[in-house]
Formats: sequence, structure tokens, C-alpha cells
Amino acid sequence: MATRKNDSILFRWIKGIIHNKKALSGSLLVLSFILIAAIGPYITVDPNAFLDTPLSPPSFSHWFGTTGQGQDVLAQTISGARQTLIVGFATGFFVVLIGALIGGISGFYGGKVDDVLSMIINIFLVMPGLPLMVILASWLPPGPLTLTGVLVITGWAWNARVIRSQMMALRDRDFVSAAIVSGERNIRIILIEIMPRMLSLLASSFIGASIYAIGAQVGLEFLGLGDVSTITWGTNLYWASNDLALLTGSWWTFVPTGICIAFVSFGLTLINFGIDEVTNPRLISERNWRKYLPKGKGNDGITPVIKTHA
Repeated sequence: MATRKNDSILFRWIKGIIHNKKALSGSLLVLSFILIAAIGPYITVDPNAFLDTPLSPPSFSHWFGTTGQGQDVLAQTISGARQTLIVGFATGFFVVLIGALIGGISGFYGGKVDDVLSMIINIFLVMPGLPLMVILASWLPPGPLTLTGVLVITGWAWNARVIRSQMMALRDRDFVSAAIVSGERNIRIILIEIMPRMLSLLASSFIGASIYAIGAQVGLEFLGLGDVSTITWGTNLYWASNDLALLTGSWWTFVPTGICIAFVSFGLTLINFGIDEVTNPRLISERNWRKYLPKGKGNDGITPVIKTHA
């Protein structure tokens, strides 16, 4: 019965997100980048090939110009999307998974379990994130797995803290008490009864962690702490900096990558706003009341009176 109810809640949220303009626009934007990352490298020239004069401006031969090594900027921008998005979304997934596991167990059981897990969460929260990322990324062998691990280690604690608070608010509800009385196991109560009611929080946490991961990955690789022999959006900016793009006025070597990062983050933010509008009770109530307000007329500071028919 509870599973069927949870399925109906999930279906209602999915339907609401599809009909939400912000969520739909953001989803289309992000999906277009995912599609480009998936098939783009197969339809462009070799991004490592030396094709023309270094730092050539955009032309019909090379739409985004060439790098300081004579490589095609468009091909590098498209090829760099794949690893950047994989690391970003993988980091978001594992951050939410670890945060939900530790935060959920801590908030549900309470007592000594909560004390121990809260201490671990607090230790990671007070650690300075950026210096820790730089130290780990410079000490470990460079590569996408290293970046993913570093970003997960430095980013899961805040998510666990939020989920713990929400779990503590839900564990005393009547449906949880009924599940305990009926003899359901604790792990099933956490996963089947409580977690579906936190779906909007988990989705928002995933999106926020993904945006954080993409920005942090690009930042670390820009500093040269990634594998500079691979092509990602971060290494594109790293080589543009090494080739003195700003001093030479070669804006085309870094602007396309920067625009792509901005658009992906913007698309994910739109999805986050759309999820909030669909699942937040206050926004739902406000949207329902607006249906009854006269359109195209300001109230001039006067509170409108709504007449309803029996």
C-alpha cells in the first residue's frame, strides 16, 4: 500500500516536472549537452591533431579557431564535454549516495549511532575544502577517478547533514510508527517508507553536487592538478592559460569552454528551480491561488478577495 502511494507521488512529481517550463527547458539544455558529449567526438575531427597555424581566429575552416598547438577548438570543446560531464554526474551520484546512507542512518537511529556519525560528518564539514582538494589532487595520480574520489571526499558531508535533519523530522511521523508496529525492518523503513518522501531533496542535492563537481573539476584542472594529457573543459582552459590567450587576445581558445560550463550549470539550476516549484508545498499553494486572481491587473497594494462557488 505504501509502495503504491509512493509510486503515485513519484508519478505526480514527474508529470509536474514535465509540465514545468523551467524544468523542461533545463532538461532539454542538459540533455543536448549529454547528446553532444555522447556522439560529438565521432563526428568531429581529431581533437589532438595539428591542423593549422596556432592561434588562428575563427574561420570557415575552423569555426572556433585553433589552439596554441594548432588544434581545432570546436573539436576539443565537444570532446572535453564527455569526461567533464561524466565526472560531474558521477560525483553528484556518489555524494548523494554516501550522504543519504550516512545521514539517513544517523537521523533514523539516533543515540550513540547518531553521535558517532555526526562526529564524522562534523569533522569533514570543518575541514577546509579547497586546500584539501588541492592536496589530494596533487598527491594522488592524476585522472578522472582521482578527481571523482577527491570531489566526493570533500563534498559529501554537507549533503549528509541536510538529509540527517530531514530524516529526524520524518522518523516520528505516524506512517513510520505504523511501519515499525507492523514489524518492518529498519532498512526497509528507511529505503521504502522515508526516502521516497525525500525525493525532491535528493534530486536537488544531486543537481547541486553536480554543479559543484563540474566547477571544482574545471578549477583543479585549470591549476594543472588533473591529467593535462586528456581533453576536458578544465584542461582546455589550462592550455589556453599556458598559451597566454589573454595576453595575445586569443579569446576563442577559452570563451567556448566557458560558455559551455555556464550553460550546463544554468540548465541544472533551471531543473532545480522546477523541482522546487513542483514539490514545495508553499509554491504549489501559491500557484493554485494565482489561478483565481485576475490576470493583467495589478492590485495596487490591495489584498484581492476571491469568490468561490459552492
